[in-house]
Amino acid sequence: MNHALHQYSLVTLSYWGFTVTDGALRMLVVLYFHQLGYSPFEVAALFLFYEFFGMVTNLFGGWLAARTGLNTTLHVGLALQMVALAMLLVEPAWLSVIYVMAAQALSGIAKDLNKMSAKSSIKLLLPDNAQGKLYHWVALLTGSKNTLKGVGFFIGSLLLSSIGFRAAILVLFLGLMLVFIASFVFLKRGMGKSEYQPKFRELFSKSPVINRLSAARFFLFGSRDIWFVVALPVYLQSVLGWNHTAVGSLLALWIIAYGAVQAIAPKLTQLGHSLSPNNAPDGKTALHWILPLTLIPAIIAVALHYSLAAPATVLMVGLAVYGIFFAINSSLHSYLIVAYAQRNGVSLDVGFYYMANAGGRLVGSLLSGIIYQWQGLEACMLVASGFIGIACLLSMSITRSFCDNQCAQKL
Repeated sequence: MNHALHQYSLVTLSYWGFTVTDGALRMLVVLYFHQLGYSPFEVAALFLFYEFFGMVTNLFGGWLAARTGLNTTLHVGLALQMVALAMLLVEPAWLSVIYVMAAQALSGIAKDLNKMSAKSSIKLLLPDNAQGKLYHWVALLTGSKNTLKGVGFFIGSLLLSSIGFRAAILVLFLGLMLVFIASFVFLKRGMGKSEYQPKFRELFSKSPVINRLSAARFFLFGSRDIWFVVALPVYLQSVLGWNHTAVGSLLALWIIAYGAVQAIAPKLTQLGHSLSPNNAPDGKTALHWILPLTLIPAIIAVALHYSLAAPATVLMVGLAVYGIFFAINSSLHSYLIVAYAQRNGVSLDVGFYYMANAGGRLVGSLLSGIIYQWQGLEACMLVASGFIGIACLLSMSITRSFCDNQCAQKL
């Protein structure tokens, strides 16, 4: 267990380092290009390749990791992120929409290689009869990652305000290079390499429960990005008149708090009791927690439309409540995919699942710019509620527990 804990710590630290730079880069791109006069749709378009290639990467990356090892795909992800950052160090005149989209494509590949590798590795570091510990480890990795992504948002906005875009990118590049070197030296070689060589046709999941869970994830994360990626930061700047640092600080604090709730989700969903294989979360748990989330964005939209309070107050209170429920749902889903995935070739199932996650983010990012430019933030919130409603319907069919799924795999 000491060896497993050591490797888990190394994977987590590598994931943390990557996440800080990824969050900072996203905030830099949104704020800098909006400052240059890009429309909400154009800003959203900058992330089109980021999400699209992230979706492709999760599909093929899971297959690649099963053949070469999770440490390989994790290091490739770190290296590609450094290349993406280096591409943005050119003269500002070169930063056209197409060029930035290409850099974001590499960043999207890097992000999902890193995430798939980190989360898949946890499955291999624990035995099958340690589902309670698996839930806690997945929740801690997921929650801490999002907390640090929030820190990255704050760092990105602060660096943009203090030293400018190019200098900020250089700082991120140098920091990530140190993370890459440490991970390459200390992480175990060959981790996650499958005992068999999976064929290309095995890329797509054959498990009904994973298919349903993946579809629910598509709509769950699409719902968040519909309002979060472009609509909210642009609304705060253009309607409420907030500056870069204020916008970045709010989004950073929200992500930090969101990650903290994710990390303690096992305590919240199990009322503080320790978990065992017999009471680990299942599809029914996910359904229980997604039901209230469906209404929250719609309530925010109604409150904004009828001016029930100052817009800033409505957003602060609404987003706080939304963040709590969304964080719990996200943590539950992150555990379920790792628990349901087959141990031999775990990266195939996890990669397929996060392909759906990236697909939802891709659709959500595009809709964030299109709907906001067309009808504003309230419309984004209403569509987000619709997406969560679909995820809720899909969650109704995810009722098998981890033990049931494992028994089905053995038949």
